[in-house]
Amino acid sequence: MGKKVKWSWSSAFIGAASATAVTALLNAKPKDPVFQLISINLTSFKFNLPVLDAELVLTVHVNNPNIASIHYSSTTMSIHYDGSLLGSAQVEADSQPPRSCKLLRLQARLDGLQLAHHASKFFYDVAKREMVLDATVDIVGAAKVLWWDHKFKVHVDSRVTVDPLFLDVIDQENKSQLNVFVA
Repeated sequence: MGKKVKWSWSSAFIGAASATAVTALLNAKPKDPVFQLISINLTSFKFNLPVLDAELVLTVHVNNPNIASIHYSSTTMSIHYDGSLLGSAQVEADSQPPRSCKLLRLQARLDGLQLAHHASKFFYDVAKREMVLDATVDIVGAAKVLWWDHKFKVHVDSRVTVDPLFLDVIDQENKSQLNVFVA
């Protein structure tokens, strides 16, 4: 009939260890963080005649899907309207635990003079109650895996459609690209 196969604990252990190692490697592959603008709140107007500047608080939801905690340095997010730099928001240095979500509140300042250069487009957008803003940011930091720090850079491009009257987020598209530096 059939040949009897002898059970080997060492073969079973090696097979289980190999399967665990492959699963760990697949889960350890760096994944792009996910950014989503939740809300925009107007905090102040500053008259800078003949235009006015606005200060806003942007609430951004950040998801770190990786198995390592991350630490990043401060940086500046650029906000564009109709191809021109409209303002900026400061991203403070911080850290985030592995596989976690966090809300960031970013102070932003918009330059009324730049908006005045696009007055006809702005009034058209106010009339249709849809204004498209583009934002870019480069975040540099390190992810700590065991006792090694792996440096990374994340480039995020966002296109956000907002209601210019009530500052509601209507739609958004976020693209991020993660580069991990091995050295």
